[in-house]
Amino acid sequence: MAFESGQIRTLVTRLAAIVGGLVLLSLLPGFVDAYTLRIATGALMWAGLACAWNIVGGYAGYISFGHSAFFGIGAYTTAILMQSGIGAPFFVTLIPAIAVAVVVAVIIGGPTMRLRGAYFAIATWAFAEMLMQLVTVVDFTGGTAGLSLPAYLNEFFFYYTMLAATAASFLGVWYLIEHTRFGFRLKALRDHEPAAEAMGIRTNLVKVQSFALSAAITALFGSVYAYWTTFIDPHSVMGPEITDQMVVMALLGGLGTIWGPALGGVLLWVVNRYIWATFGDTVIYLPILGLIIALVVLFLPNGLISLLKGGSERGHELISRIIRKL
Repeated sequence: MAFESGQIRTLVTRLAAIVGGLVLLSLLPGFVDAYTLRIATGALMWAGLACAWNIVGGYAGYISFGHSAFFGIGAYTTAILMQSGIGAPFFVTLIPAIAVAVVVAVIIGGPTMRLRGAYFAIATWAFAEMLMQLVTVVDFTGGTAGLSLPAYLNEFFFYYTMLAATAASFLGVWYLIEHTRFGFRLKALRDHEPAAEAMGIRTNLVKVQSFALSAAITALFGSVYAYWTTFIDPHSVMGPEITDQMVVMALLGGLGTIWGPALGGVLLWVVNRYIWATFGDTVIYLPILGLIIALVVLFLPNGLISLLKGGSERGHELISRIIRKL
C-alpha cells in the first residue's frame, strides 16, 4: 500500500511540474520581444520533432534517416490545400496531412522495418531522397519554384499553435510509452526482439505502429511550419539536414527518454540561433555541433537528461570520466 502511495505522489509531482511548465510557457510571449518569441517558436518545433524521431530511434531502436520526408508531406499537404483554388482553412488541413503521412509510413514501414541496422537507415534515406526528387519534378507541388501560402503575420498565433502541438506530442508519447501495452511492447522489442517474439508480441506490427506514430507527429509540425514560414520548396522542407538535426537533438538529450529530446532540441536550436546572430550564416555551427556530440558520446552516453536525473552523483561520475580520459 505504501508503494502505491509513493507511485501516486510521484505521478502527482510529475503532473504538477508539467502543468507548471505549460503555464510558464504560455506566459512567455508577454515578457519577450518578437525576435525572441520567434526563436522560442522554433525551439518548440524542434523539440517536438526530436520527440517524434525518438519514438523510432530511441524506443524502437531503428535509426531512420528519412523523417524529412514526413515533414515535407505535412508541409506540402497543407500548402496545396490552402492554395487559392481550394482555400481550405489551416486547421482543416492538419488531418489530411497527418493521414497522408501515416498511410505512406505504413506502406514504407511494412517492408523496410524488417531490415536492421545500416540497411534500414539506408532504405529510409533513399526513400526521403526519392520523394524529394519527385516533389521537385511534379507540377502540383510547384517544383523547384516552391509554393506560397496565405500570409498570416501573427507570431502569437504560431507560438501558441506550436506550443499546443508540442505539448500534445510529448504528453501523448508519455502516456503511450509509459502507461500502455504498446509502450511496453515497443521497449521489449528494442531490448531483445527474439525474446519479445517468443513472448507472443507481434513485433512487426509494433514496429510499423511506432513508425506511423512518429510520421504523424512529424507531419503535424511540417504543416505548422509551412503556414508559419508562408513559403516552402523541396529543400526547405525535405532537405536531409532536417532529419540530421532531429537525430542529433534526440541523441544529445537522451535516446529512449521522454524529456531528453526536448532538452536536446531546445539547447541545439538556441545555440544555432546564437551562432547565426553572432557570426552570420557561416559553417561554424557544424564544427561546434560536432564537438558537442563528441563530448556527449564520450562522457554522457545516456544524454544530457542523465545529469538531471542523477543529480550530484551524475556530476561526480562525469568529472571522473573526464579525468580518466585525460
